[in-house]
Amino acid sequence: MSAGRASEGAGSVSLWGFSPSLNLLTTGRKQNAEKANILLVGSGDPRHILKTIAELPDKHNLHVWVIENNMEVMARQMLMLYLALMPHDNMGLREKTEVFLEIFGNSEVRSHTAETLRHAASRLIVSVTETMEEATHPCLDTSLLKFKERDELVRIFKQWTQPEYSVSGHPTPIVMSKAWDYRVRQHLGTRYDSRMGCFDWDLIMKLHEKGGRLIHKHQYTQWRAGGVAFELREGVYQTLNPTFLSSRVFSQKMSKVAVTGYWGDIVSSPYLSFGIETDDKSLLKTQNGHHIKTAQDVSVANVQTLFLSLYNRQGSPTTPDEEKQVPSTHNDPKCVSVNDLLHLDGISVTFLPMDALRKMPQKEKYSSLFNVIFFSVGCIQQLDPALRQIAAPDAVLVMELAKFILDLNKEQESGFTTKVKDIAQEYGFEPLQEETTNDVFAIFTPQR
Repeated sequence: MSAGRASEGAGSVSLWGFSPSLNLLTTGRKQNAEKANILLVGSGDPRHILKTIAELPDKHNLHVWVIENNMEVMARQMLMLYLALMPHDNMGLREKTEVFLEIFGNSEVRSHTAETLRHAASRLIVSVTETMEEATHPCLDTSLLKFKERDELVRIFKQWTQPEYSVSGHPTPIVMSKAWDYRVRQHLGTRYDSRMGCFDWDLIMKLHEKGGRLIHKHQYTQWRAGGVAFELREGVYQTLNPTFLSSRVFSQKMSKVAVTGYWGDIVSSPYLSFGIETDDKSLLKTQNGHHIKTAQDVSVANVQTLFLSLYNRQGSPTTPDEEKQVPSTHNDPKCVSVNDLLHLDGISVTFLPMDALRKMPQKEKYSSLFNVIFFSVGCIQQLDPALRQIAAPDAVLVMELAKFILDLNKEQESGFTTKVKDIAQEYGFEPLQEETTNDVFAIFTPQR
């Protein structure tokens, strides 16, 4: 009998990153110029975008360019940004944070959250279909995508608007609990019957040792067993989160078959993005050797702080006051068009075609453009010598390492780091001299 396939734990679709959020403009020798361009390759979620905006000086401009290797992930990135930019008159800070984290890290959500998701998806359909040469919102710019990619985004958003997600031609709705359990069984193999012990081992001997001690045993075990990471309110978490589903092609009887299911991470957890680091030291207090706050608490606090920074980035900044907000039928989230979202002073986000990285060096507009280029752990193979052509002279190349890919042993993790450094140097980048010991990111600059 098989003991399972360890490589399947991280999944093939990155719905979140394998590293904490990072202000990408503080990774180099000095703060970048007043106008910065950042290229994200396979980041999986908007954590770095939000963190960089939060710490951006008031009069500085930032243009983020996003490449993903999966259209479902691109659609999810757009959805998360839509929610982050929701005006506080339509959705209060606390509710926005809860809805954002539920959709971000839960395979199943509350019915209220599912309704908000459907309304957001319907607005994003309008935005994508109306965008031709000019974006309807500078932070949700799809104008450079190919027509077939825009059509695919519309198809995905339409699927999300359905009360029950089902695959075309198959009227039976997908049951998320079964899709999740299939992955767990596939991953653990003969260890499935002792899965609770496996979950404990991964948490205590791996995540905690790697710096994830804020991740609480109960919350992590619950997520590993069923995919619900954030239970932020009393309620029933039983409505499928369609953003967790995507298609994967398998070989079957000499032919290719596309199967819809959950193909993301089932081991490392969504707590990594916002829940294991914080600047608020009060959240790190311990009692009898144990953290008082959990990764869920820290995620809520961090996301709220990031959202507050978005309010303050408006042309006429106003801080939301939860006590003074009065529900109104005119301020329903479903009434918010993409153009009515928060407009951030000097900030824009452009989504690029999936093959853009290969074609960028051939286009003059991208020549020496990017001050920071970020590669996720799953996209390192896309590094190319031509990257030097699109990197600014003082550019920083940030590469996510495999520290939080839990199925790798220490030798494999170290080997991955060595491989990353070798490839970067072969392609004309050198390690940043001032770089301190960092086993989460490797940072490089163009060779002089």
